[in-house]
Amino acid sequence: MRQIPPRLWALAVVSGILQVLPFPIAGPTPLWRTAFCWIALLPLLFALLANDKRGNPLTINQGFLLGYVCGFVWYLGNCYWIYQTMYLYGALAKPIAAGILVLFCLYLGLYHALFGTLISTFRNRFGRQTALLLVPFAWVAVELARARITGLPWDILGVAQVDNPLLTRLAPITGTYGLSFIIAAVNALWLIRIRVREHRFTRPVLTVAGVAIIVLYVVALRLIAAPKPDATTATATLVQENLEVGAANTGPQPTTEEFLQSFSYLSRYPSPRFLLGIPELPGTPSVYLIRRQSASEAPDTNSPTPTDLIVWPESPAPFSDSDPQFRNAIAALAREAKAPVIVGNTGFEPSTSTRSGYIPYNRASFVTADGNFDGHYDKMHLVPFGEYVPFKDLFFFAKNLLNEVGSFEPGKQRTVFNTGGHTYGAFICYESIFGDEMRQYPLEGADVLINISNDGWYGDTSAAWQHLNMVRMRAIENHRWVLRATNTGVTAAINPDGRVTAAAPRHQRTSIRVHFAYEHDITFYTRYGDLFSYACALVTTLALIISLIRRSALQRPSHG
Repeated sequence: MRQIPPRLWALAVVSGILQVLPFPIAGPTPLWRTAFCWIALLPLLFALLANDKRGNPLTINQGFLLGYVCGFVWYLGNCYWIYQTMYLYGALAKPIAAGILVLFCLYLGLYHALFGTLISTFRNRFGRQTALLLVPFAWVAVELARARITGLPWDILGVAQVDNPLLTRLAPITGTYGLSFIIAAVNALWLIRIRVREHRFTRPVLTVAGVAIIVLYVVALRLIAAPKPDATTATATLVQENLEVGAANTGPQPTTEEFLQSFSYLSRYPSPRFLLGIPELPGTPSVYLIRRQSASEAPDTNSPTPTDLIVWPESPAPFSDSDPQFRNAIAALAREAKAPVIVGNTGFEPSTSTRSGYIPYNRASFVTADGNFDGHYDKMHLVPFGEYVPFKDLFFFAKNLLNEVGSFEPGKQRTVFNTGGHTYGAFICYESIFGDEMRQYPLEGADVLINISNDGWYGDTSAAWQHLNMVRMRAIENHRWVLRATNTGVTAAINPDGRVTAAAPRHQRTSIRVHFAYEHDITFYTRYGDLFSYACALVTTLALIISLIRRSALQRPSHG
């Protein structure tokens, strides 16, 4: 195989690094760093469309390798937190944790390799310009494959622009993939060569056109950036338990009764301190609210705070809905607050097919305001190595990861909760990264979305912030409020524009009272799902078929 010039290897590595920068690294992403996404693919595309040392276009195999290196670097930088999760919270030896991270990157790096293969194929069959035009279609098709084949659409490119109000207007139509398409297209446009015949007015016309585009963009941004705030009609209390998880949980263990008393108190007496925006992002104000019964009365710190809903997170606490103590405490809380409660717990269903006689589920239970357990939702997308071990015989060394959470079975169907004329759709932890699945809740009538999560496994890495941004995209795609209660953060209320309106400080045992509204409209994306991304996949597939047919025709010997 012809040798790949070292500069092309370097460009692939640089592209992988640039793709990491627009996303959270160790905290929320500052706005200026999200701009890197507009040039992040540029070095990779330049390398894939370059020539080798002999002046020949790169082969398909060479495109595969360059894409593979880029993908490995991208996943290593974006998902480095897997290493800390494995050794710090999963009690694995550091070499084994590092090995799992490397295997993870080698596996998922194959998607970037697929992208490199596609672009090299298109370049060899259609030429450089057409290959560049096909870049955004191929990129979205590969992102769709990540979601459908591997089931891990973590930080697809469009999420990097969650704070760009001009682009996020696409999300209710195309989903996040539409944003990825625009970003990939802009990266490709940097390399497209436009030949324009020189006339007297060519340069002035191009200059005026460029200025007009910039002005229109700024004007549109100003018009769209500050949408009218939605009128809120309800309140919720979100509890943040701040419990250590896994091997890091080494301190004295409270009893179940102590847990229940503490969290029940937080449910009735939320903290007066909360944040008006994303925690730890510079410029996010902190508010200390003093409630008064009337203008003439002194501050009241003894009366419980009224609320329309109480949400407890997915929890490492030993809560089971088969435990009478737990059921009685939650029922009493609902009756006292006169509000429904959504709470994360372990569910057990009888089974004759297991040694223990039951099947465990990661569950969100719904308790009505009169204290009745009225339904539950069992998590359908379990976390590999966190809630179950895939290929247990092969990964026998990872069983320590399950000491805290146990080995769960996936749920069978999505469930919504109805009470008081409103419908709640609850999903658990990283299920929020699956946009096509989360849209099922509004289709089933949910007028508000509830995300309960235990982000304690992520520690102070980038993962908690990455997770938050993906949840924000789900709010935008479906035009729904998302109420998010987590164990350690980020606990927040997210409006249908994806903006965090209120949040709790991280790493504190606390609760916050947030305002929200019930929404009833159905967006195009909610109704039709990933139609846009499938269209991109279709274009990519057709282009690939045509290129293979042309290759076959060229290789066929001629007669006569």
